[in-house]
Amino acid sequence: MSSASTTADNAPPANAGPAPLTGTALGVTAIALALGTFMQVLDSTIANVSVPTIAGNLGVSTSQGTWVITSFAVANGISVPLTGWLMGRYGVVKVFLASVIMFTIASFLCGIAWNIDTLILFRVLQGAVSGPMIPGSQALLMMIFPPNKRGTALAIWSMTTLVAPICGPILGGYISDNISWPWIFFINLPVGAICAFLCWQGLQGRETPTFRRQIDRTGFILLVIWVGALQVMLDTGKDADWFNSPVIVVETIVAIVGFIAWMVWEMYDQHPIVSLSLFKTRNFALGCIVLCIGYAIFFGNNLLMPLWLQTQVGYQAFWAGLVAAPSGMVAVLLTPFAARMLNRMDARILATISMIFFSLSFYMRSLYTPDASFFTYAAPMAVMGVAMSTFFIAMVSITLHGVPGPQVPQASGLSNFARIVAGSFAASLATTIWDQFETRRQTHLAEIMGGPGGVSGPVQQAVEQAHHLGLTTAQGAGTVVHQVVGQAYLGGALDFFRLSAIIVLALIPLIWLCEETRASGAVHAAAD
Repeated sequence: MSSASTTADNAPPANAGPAPLTGTALGVTAIALALGTFMQVLDSTIANVSVPTIAGNLGVSTSQGTWVITSFAVANGISVPLTGWLMGRYGVVKVFLASVIMFTIASFLCGIAWNIDTLILFRVLQGAVSGPMIPGSQALLMMIFPPNKRGTALAIWSMTTLVAPICGPILGGYISDNISWPWIFFINLPVGAICAFLCWQGLQGRETPTFRRQIDRTGFILLVIWVGALQVMLDTGKDADWFNSPVIVVETIVAIVGFIAWMVWEMYDQHPIVSLSLFKTRNFALGCIVLCIGYAIFFGNNLLMPLWLQTQVGYQAFWAGLVAAPSGMVAVLLTPFAARMLNRMDARILATISMIFFSLSFYMRSLYTPDASFFTYAAPMAVMGVAMSTFFIAMVSITLHGVPGPQVPQASGLSNFARIVAGSFAASLATTIWDQFETRRQTHLAEIMGGPGGVSGPVQQAVEQAHHLGLTTAQGAGTVVHQVVGQAYLGGALDFFRLSAIIVLALIPLIWLCEETRASGAVHAAAD
């Protein structure tokens, strides 16, 4: 079968393309595509817990080491929305395979980096070439599965997308503690090689149609400016005390002005690099809103939970990661069943179920106590696994419902870009909101502790008891203050969990404003 034809039109020809794969070829290719997604998502989180180790080994401060994360996020954030244009110009298969191969090479370069500057440079390269991997795997999975099995395709994609962020901190912490930090990048080498080889074997002759289109240079430059400014602002804002820093203020202004200019340009340019006209479709617009907010809440809670366990409860990074493990295991077990349900029922029902279980999980966490057992901490995570098993497959199905087949790669890239930006906001704001809640709780506790003489009776009794145990008055007072701060941070975390439960429930009406979506019907609509 010949490769894709290239036309001179400004839009891709709308043909149905090759028939779906079957049998062993379908299974092997689907696993290979899932590996590509898993590798990219894993790499975006695995370095988070390794930053102190990397910074120490390279002889730099932890704040400098965080640029290992920021550089990847900025480059990836810029490249993801370009996916639609690249795949339309060169073909989905070629772009995906090139992305996997270059990502694997960039991973090797990161592992052999000899100082912080070269590591940041290679992380920029890694983030830039990884942009098409997630939307590309999503589009290809939908292409190789028959219409009545679209739920299965989305299930495979969602499992890797949701489980990888949970595995990242566990694996990163173990490798940093027991092997050496370069191996958080070297583990990508065999995975990337296997993924590229199997995809090349399974997708030969299945290239999508391509079309010539002018490069929107102005749109690209504006995209680089506002996304770069936004990502740097979000990643460095907390350490710089947010808007008390002139640098953060300037970055925010640049991001806002650049975004407005980019959006106006893309709306009126004849050959936009990102097609914002997709938001005219009701399901795509509302689906993106729910997907982004829901993912931001999920991501923010996933970030806050291990942070609280490590800083306030005393858990090591590995054990804090294990607390989250039940969510991944439950999601993997239930996602195949959720896929079958998606093939038989309205996706809005599954999306509603996911929001209910997300809310239940967050509410259960709002009942935590500082002396709870490991299993008490892990139980709500298992409940969240139920939500995870239906969230992505339902929301992606809703979002892509009615999108013409040739525009699916671009729609996938745009929705994933929006999701990544939402995750960046969540990562930056989660700890800031937690600190604000903690400050309010601590102020309230201080008011309770203050008696007529400046210290309440119970506090004075606690200090005296500490004195009887051999501590000095200052040490006793310090112990009391430590307990108060711990209680304030616990209260702040509980407030955060409770607020999260309310927000996800509030998303349910938006889901039902979307059109009825069934997996097979959505595929037919997308293939027109």
